[in-house]
Amino acid sequence: MREPLRDAERLRHILEAVDTIESSRKIHPAKEAEKDPIVYFGFVKHVEIIGEAVYMLSPEFKAAHPEMDWGSIEGMRHVLVHGYYHIKPKQLWDTIDIDLPELKPSIEKILEELEKEDA
Repeated sequence: MREPLRDAERLRHILEAVDTIESSRKIHPAKEAEKDPIVYFGFVKHVEIIGEAVYMLSPEFKAAHPEMDWGSIEGMRHVLVHGYYHIKPKQLWDTIDIDLPELKPSIEKILEELEKEDA
């Protein structure tokens, strides 16, 4: 069962994973990372963590933030977890290079609003 009180913590998990990806991306260009399965699947795992954190957000929280495309984020998680043998590097890098820079400020804003409510 999902716990609404844990939504803020899930958002923090998302931001931690995004930060890890961003810092690792500076060290490991895509083509280099693809040659090293440990590095490559480290990126995969962190995108998966983002999807899992979204998956674990309470339905009430997601409904309160319809501006977010929660379904697409969860969908990517399902591909990575259940279709790991079908992962296309371009899809992963597009998620990292295009989607995450858009996701991060939105999550930061929501988290900031939650923290103001709790203060």
